[in-house]
Amino acid sequence: MENELDLIDNPVDIELSKPSKSKFLFHLGLFGFLLFFVGCNYGLWTRHYKSTEKIEVPESTKYSPIYK
Repeated sequence: MENELDLIDNPVDIELSKPSKSKFLFHLGLFGFLLFFVGCNYGLWTRHYKSTEKIEVPESTKYSPIYK
């Protein structure tokens, strides 16, 4: 009789309710995915290619080519 545990119902415990646990895990996964997505896009934005040269395009390769 010494090994018996008295369990107390805790309404905040997610282990007691499967819908509550499922909802929590869904929101946790969605938040993690959005955080990953924003982090990747921020990394791409901060490291994008910045051209320092003005490139001259030949007249014959434009949309309306001009030939000599």
